[in-house]
Amino acid sequence: MKIILVAAALLAMPLAAPAQAQAEPHHDAIRYASIKSCAGSAGRGPCGPWRLTMHSGEQRTLPDAQTVSLMPDGATYPYLPAPVAVSGDGTTVAYFVKKSRRIAVRTLGGGVTLLPANATPKEAQHVVELVLSNNGDRLAIKIGYETGYEAHKEVRIFDTSDGSRVGTIPRGEAMLDFSADGGEVISTVEAGGSVIDLVVRADTGERLSRATPPQLVVAGMPLALAADGRTVAGFIPRKSQLLLYDVESDQVLRRVPVKLPKGDLSAIDWTGDQQITLHLLDGKRMTVVEIDSETGTVKVRDRYRLPKDAQSFAACGG
Repeated sequence: MKIILVAAALLAMPLAAPAQAQAEPHHDAIRYASIKSCAGSAGRGPCGPWRLTMHSGEQRTLPDAQTVSLMPDGATYPYLPAPVAVSGDGTTVAYFVKKSRRIAVRTLGGGVTLLPANATPKEAQHVVELVLSNNGDRLAIKIGYETGYEAHKEVRIFDTSDGSRVGTIPRGEAMLDFSADGGEVISTVEAGGSVIDLVVRADTGERLSRATPPQLVVAGMPLALAADGRTVAGFIPRKSQLLLYDVESDQVLRRVPVKLPKGDLSAIDWTGDQQITLHLLDGKRMTVVEIDSETGTVKVRDRYRLPKDAQSFAACGG
């Protein structure tokens, strides 16, 4: 699941729920999470707990998660919330715990896994991003940024079942997301000049393929990687066109004309063998559509309006 940003937004999702609601978590997944904006001495910033809105309309909170980002020395950075992430299926949440500052991964109706205390180096939390795979089996921790390019200093990948570290994406690559089944990750990397390459790696960090696609592909980010670990989907707004590209063969597979509702593309995910899901944001209105990648048929899956007082919010991908 990837972060969907609005203004100074971050990402979050589920926790603290009545036992009855947790009994069938897949039937009531997270729709979106938000955090309030409050005035303070340093200006407006996040306040209160993360609020979790379920598809049923029920409201929950994430009470043990940090609200405000911390600096390496423990001082608060009052302008942005601490990073939080939710899986694409809306059943798993990752966040920094208030007291210990360790990263917790919690499943609805299940247990909690604490990552080792050294899972992240001493970096300011507002430059750390958490990304869960669609089913929550893997967690990527993106750490910091390189100067002049949105590449990460490092990306560490963990098995959320036991908190063990399974792989590392090397410095200088900008991880975009996990593949649909979580077995691979897709990144971009500078190839010289203004050229950007796509890189696919196993979750262990082993490089599987690298190619220089038509720059229109990477310019139309965000991108989604299919479960096959090679087929990339991107949307080109000015052409209203879904583009499919094979990283392994370095070939554009097809361009599919689509007619979408109003809104800017916030996220794109593979949610089936042929199905691609887009989140479209128009002001504070979100529209979620499913596209048949063969025919271009578009189906609206969901529509909702974000809270007026939200300083930051994140929607469930997939």
